[in-house]
Amino acid sequence: MAVAGVRAQVGGALHNEVVEWLNTEAELLDDYREREWLEGMVSRDVVYQVPLRQTVERARGTGFLPGTFHLDETYGSLHSRVARNETAYAWAEDPPSRIRHFVTNVRVTEDDGVRVRSNLLIFRTRQDQTQPQLLSGERRDVLRREDGVLRLVRREVLLDLTVIGTHNLSIFF
Repeated sequence: MAVAGVRAQVGGALHNEVVEWLNTEAELLDDYREREWLEGMVSRDVVYQVPLRQTVERARGTGFLPGTFHLDETYGSLHSRVARNETAYAWAEDPPSRIRHFVTNVRVTEDDGVRVRSNLLIFRTRQDQTQPQLLSGERRDVLRREDGVLRLVRREVLLDLTVIGTHNLSIFF
């Protein structure tokens, strides 16, 4: 399969930098340090989307509905979510879910930005539930260097689920 741009070699400087960036991001989100994540790792012109998936035959396409999203966020809406989580009014996440991000299969290409494809598994438990919630999918990110720092410019999360069996989507992917 042809990949646009130049693929970064596994173990190469750019690939290692991106993997470290992804690991830092996962740590910040898992540790509820959402403001640090937003202000330190996300660009002000970010597009952050989770498209709606449907089950279709192969001939009918990828199964993602164009223009239809579970989440369609900007920096402003992400900022509002982070700010709300810092108040006493974040009822959907108080007490907060216990979340662990597992990011694997990192593929990096460089052309008009640093393009990153990775697989994501989110393990989530809430309150005293004994059944964890699992969300898996592929992330397609675009990172850009701003003032010498990589920042997230675009994130598209392609979930493997057609029906999300969780009571809210207040987590960050």
